[in-house]
Amino acid sequence: MKPHILIADDDPQILVALRLLSQAEGMETTAVSSIAALLDAVKHGSFDAVIMDLNYTRDTTSGREGLALLPQLRAAQELLPIIVMTGYGTVELAVETVKAGADDFIQKPWDNERLLNMLSTQIRLYRGEVKQRSLAQENKLLRDQLSVYPKTGLIAESRKMKDLIASLEQLSRSDMNILLTGENGTGKSLLAEYIHRCSPRSSGPFLAVNMGAITETLFESEMFGHVRGAFTDARKERIGRFELARGGTLFLDEVANIPMAQQAKLLRVLEEGKFEKVGGAKTQTADVRLVSATNADLPQRIEAGEFRRDLLYRIKTVEIGIPPLRERVDDIEALARFFIHKHAQKYRMPVPGLEPEALHRLQAYAWPGNVRELGHLMERALFLQKQGRITAADVGLKAENAAKDRVDALADPTLTLDEVERQLIQNRLKHFDGRAVETAESLGLSRSAFYRRLSKYNL
Repeated sequence: MKPHILIADDDPQILVALRLLSQAEGMETTAVSSIAALLDAVKHGSFDAVIMDLNYTRDTTSGREGLALLPQLRAAQELLPIIVMTGYGTVELAVETVKAGADDFIQKPWDNERLLNMLSTQIRLYRGEVKQRSLAQENKLLRDQLSVYPKTGLIAESRKMKDLIASLEQLSRSDMNILLTGENGTGKSLLAEYIHRCSPRSSGPFLAVNMGAITETLFESEMFGHVRGAFTDARKERIGRFELARGGTLFLDEVANIPMAQQAKLLRVLEEGKFEKVGGAKTQTADVRLVSATNADLPQRIEAGEFRRDLLYRIKTVEIGIPPLRERVDDIEALARFFIHKHAQKYRMPVPGLEPEALHRLQAYAWPGNVRELGHLMERALFLQKQGRITAADVGLKAENAAKDRVDALADPTLTLDEVERQLIQNRLKHFDGRAVETAESLGLSRSAFYRRLSKYNL
């Protein structure tokens, strides 16, 4: 389904430019030019993201109109990425917008590639791993049916997850750097934000950066910012993520995807706590708490010469492994019922029950895509059910073959490593009906690494 973007600005030329940019990337757009129209659209429409100006009255530059509007937009739609833009950006204004409810901030004239990366990152975060603050609200619907770990909004029935959450609560009180590891879809982004909420920095901003979405040429400008005139297209000063996250938490998702050439630049900031904007001479202090996440085997990347050992030591004062869903079977029923309620609320449908046989199949399945896959499956089952009950047929999993994908490739002791990998990829592609992106995520591979393997094995 195409992302639907709501664009709000009082300048018709800006609206046209943003619509053309979004539509060229295959997005649907709705444009409004006033505060009243923006608020009405959010209250009555369904959007995947909002790009909004902060100023709507002629000759105003303070951004107060937009700042006052942000809490109203959040109240109207909690699960909505909001990106604000203004031609009069300062560090103080950027931080204020994040505190008021915005997810990101960009200055005019904007860089097209950066804005598109920003949109992609925020839509992915909201679609894939629901933000902590929204979970806390939505779980009120489940008080009598789900076990929600006290004070967290996180669903946890299993002993593994309860112990993990207790550990995170303790670690959050310090300022040490934390590395979250685990398979795709286990909830690393959600737990990173929980660490921030439990920390002494909770009143500061929480900024998530998808390191896999930042090109090598944009890395320094994205992370450290640049001054006006630093390079040909640098018409305005740009605020980097380390500066924008000052006093709060900076979350580096998919940290293993940072190119080797850029890892040294990040290492210097972590070692010295100092950085300069591109083209700038003023040294700034990096006052952030760093949380990183990856689904990759970093020691293996180090041996392959793809990741710096000294950088690993810097990003992981402590490492926390997030267990896959197949190792926390006790959480499956609570999570499944949560997703049923969530999607029923989203589509304004009655909440169906869950048949025992359907639950049995959910608990017997291997879940290569983890919690994210469970969420997608329950959304589909909601539309397949016909009489107010989700049956085993609606779930569509075969109990007798539930763990087949995990063991088929290992069953024959005569297979070589390449043959095992080829068979595993074939099984996983079949499970995801040939959908490359979901298959790659479930295997913990970047898109480029996944396609290299398809070519290698002629798949």
